[in-house]
Amino acid sequence: MTAAVSLREVSCVFRSSGKSVHAVDRVSLDVQSGEFFTLLGPSGSGKTTCLRMIGGFTLPTSGSISIHGADVSQLPPYSRPVNTVFQDYALFPHMTILDNVAYSLMVRGVDRSTRDRRALALLETVQLPEVAHRKPVQLSGGQRQRVALARALISEPKVLLLDEPLGALDLKLREQMQSELKALQRKLGITFIFVTHDQHEALSMSDRIGVFNKGRLEQIATPSELYNRPSTRFVAEFVGTANVLHGADAKVFGNASTIMIRPEHIRLELGTQTPTESIARVEGRVQEVQFFGSFWRVTVQRPNGAESLLADLAVHSAPQAPSVGDVAHLHWDDAAIHPIEDRDSVAP
Repeated sequence: MTAAVSLREVSCVFRSSGKSVHAVDRVSLDVQSGEFFTLLGPSGSGKTTCLRMIGGFTLPTSGSISIHGADVSQLPPYSRPVNTVFQDYALFPHMTILDNVAYSLMVRGVDRSTRDRRALALLETVQLPEVAHRKPVQLSGGQRQRVALARALISEPKVLLLDEPLGALDLKLREQMQSELKALQRKLGITFIFVTHDQHEALSMSDRIGVFNKGRLEQIATPSELYNRPSTRFVAEFVGTANVLHGADAKVFGNASTIMIRPEHIRLELGTQTPTESIARVEGRVQEVQFFGSFWRVTVQRPNGAESLLADLAVHSAPQAPSVGDVAHLHWDDAAIHPIEDRDSVAP
């Protein structure tokens, strides 16, 4: 089966102050037709440059990019069967919403009645038919985001590229739009390639995620695989919160030289009395407590200078915050321990 988008050994090298900077370094990946695929990574990791190369806004220094089997590596954006939604939406302020959505059809010479009909149908799809004759300034951020989606979809692209389109929204609206965006993608069946630095956004929306670091791909996996079985230390620490221990500190957890255990997989009991479980794997003292609504995140300092551990304690089992200095007993199941490769980035 031909992938919707394929990258093969794609690199992008910029010149800066007389030096070569590898913004993207030998990236290979396949995005399947109808997939919601996310490029995730910190600022400067190469994810946006990768998206721009797929869209044709930046040309690769080497390697090839194919869309549904056709090599588009050197084609300009208007010759590729893709469209892009940017973070700032880039709506024309002097045009009505209807004209904004229909703009690409107008440029192609489609008659007024046809483009208005198609634009109205898309505004129905994004649940905004009532704003057709308003101007962008009269809409909320979430509404403008949906208008930008409709405008990108009217040309019927085979692939829709989304460059951090939710980044300008407040948290509540962003969470609402995450759900709406995923539902829209399922309804339309179009391949979405989504760029974000927000791990929670990526985990909640994606079919698969590619994690970028220093221009390279660290790992490609489903959200659950990425969270529970990260392949490198960078992925373990970037995606979610993790205790990552190396060397002598890791030996408490088994034979691997580097291990990861998530805070929610550590059971914590407080007090100087004998713990209810027969053997505490680790004992220490509470060093710091953070409140996250449904749980307390407790930092436990282990004795003899060993690295501290994070453990999550459900609020329903401990309505009052643990006190700094409390004795803490930590327990875990062997299945919660995940060995990882202790390296900063993928090997060449």
